[in-house]
Amino acid sequence: MESVDRPAAVGNKSKGRLARTFAKVLHIRAVTGIAPDNGMHKVKSSHAEDMKANLAKNTTLRRFDDEDEKMQSRAATEAFLAKLFASISSIKSAYAQLQLAQSPYDPDGIQLADGMVVSELKNVSELKQCFMKKQIDDSSPENTLLLAEIQEQKSLLKTYEIMGKKLDSQLKLKGSEITFLREKLEEANKENKLLEKRMNSSGQMPSALDDVHLSSLSPSHFVTFLRQTMKAIRTFVRMLISELESAEWDLDAAASSVQPDVVFWKANHKCYAFESFVCREMFDGFNHPDYSMSKESWQDTKKRQRVFFDRFRELKFVKPMDYLAWKPKSSFARFCRDKYLSLVHPKMESSIFGNLDQRNMVNAGEFPETTFFVTFGEMAKRVWLLHCLAFSFNPEASIFQVEKGNRFTEVYMESVSDEAFQSSDGSPGSEPRVAFTVFPGFRIGKTAIQCQVYLC
Repeated sequence: MESVDRPAAVGNKSKGRLARTFAKVLHIRAVTGIAPDNGMHKVKSSHAEDMKANLAKNTTLRRFDDEDEKMQSRAATEAFLAKLFASISSIKSAYAQLQLAQSPYDPDGIQLADGMVVSELKNVSELKQCFMKKQIDDSSPENTLLLAEIQEQKSLLKTYEIMGKKLDSQLKLKGSEITFLREKLEEANKENKLLEKRMNSSGQMPSALDDVHLSSLSPSHFVTFLRQTMKAIRTFVRMLISELESAEWDLDAAASSVQPDVVFWKANHKCYAFESFVCREMFDGFNHPDYSMSKESWQDTKKRQRVFFDRFRELKFVKPMDYLAWKPKSSFARFCRDKYLSLVHPKMESSIFGNLDQRNMVNAGEFPETTFFVTFGEMAKRVWLLHCLAFSFNPEASIFQVEKGNRFTEVYMESVSDEAFQSSDGSPGSEPRVAFTVFPGFRIGKTAIQCQVYLC
């Protein structure tokens, strides 16, 4: 019995060891992922693949996040630069507006444009501070970029509009100069034709006062030269009005400031107000020797006549600009300087030319050869020569004008228009009255040369 039971026990022990060994191998394979081709092997392989996919997905997401951050930073930088360029364009536009407001002079426009320039400079300064502090993040760079582009385009459009206005103003100025020169050319052609006609009929070229001596001087010679002086004044006044129109001056307001409370019969009669202003400035001091620029008393009448008549003949045959260049410190040069500075107001010159260069040159004793000053110089020469001719008489010729409100009389006055006579019914209360004197009158001994007046 015992011999039979022992082998059975040994066999059972061997089976138990084999089972433990087999279980251990299966456990090791399960841990290492090397398992038989059964359900456990498939589950472990699927889990590893999911881990690998999740790792790749996380890496891709991190890469996308980095690229998105770079794109946002780049978009913010582009929006910042767009704001900077838009501000610079606004500065250029405001500065162009500032230049335009200076000619013609517009104080309100200058103040507004100056404020715009300062405001845009502050914007640029703030952008600089943001850049230095690296504070250029923008929550909505697309909107900022779009708004900056719109602002820049508006500034460019405004700059082009200002340039167009400036060019249009320059075109008008050139057009007025062309018109003036064309009129001057037509007048010169008419004078040439008249001189040719006279020369053909008499065989010689006549010229007023060319062959006149001091002893044969008469009031008729003075009248002849007075007409030339009046013509030169009217030429300058036409050019002055044309320049003021190009500078967009209110001529009605300007005429009212020269001759207040005057109602003109026609719109184009405003030119008489400007003529009266020019005559008033140019003839101021006419009754004093050398326009009171010298202290010589001229006790010797004959010497005074000879000196002034010699001055008359010396300047008469010389162009004014040539004479000014030849004798820049002469009495005539001082006369031109003083009269230009009193006649052409700084605001007027700034409106016409955009600067005070001519005024500064004249004040320094230099004389610009511009069309405007050459025309002024020709007028000044005629007035100065008339003054010299007046003091060539004995007694010297004197100037007079009629006060406002005086009754019209043909002995001392000549009307520049006929509307006042046409509206009068002949009754004492409706008689024409003097509104202002346009051209002054003169007395030479017992001879009276009528002044020209505007009647109301």
